[in-house]
Amino acid sequence: MAVPKKKKSKSKRNMRKSYWKKIAALQAQKALSLGKSVLTGRSKGFVYPSDEEDDEE
Repeated sequence: MAVPKKKKSKSKRNMRKSYWKKIAALQAQKALSLGKSVLTGRSKGFVYPSDEEDDEE
């Protein structure tokens, strides 16, 4: 017979939410940093087509 699950406490819920928000904040920070480095042209770990290749075609 089905038995209801035990209720999780609010503190555990808040811990899980804060963990996911922390991960999202770190990913957003990395994406912003990568975007800034691509715009300045000093990125070394990201490959993207340059404007010079587009002019040749």
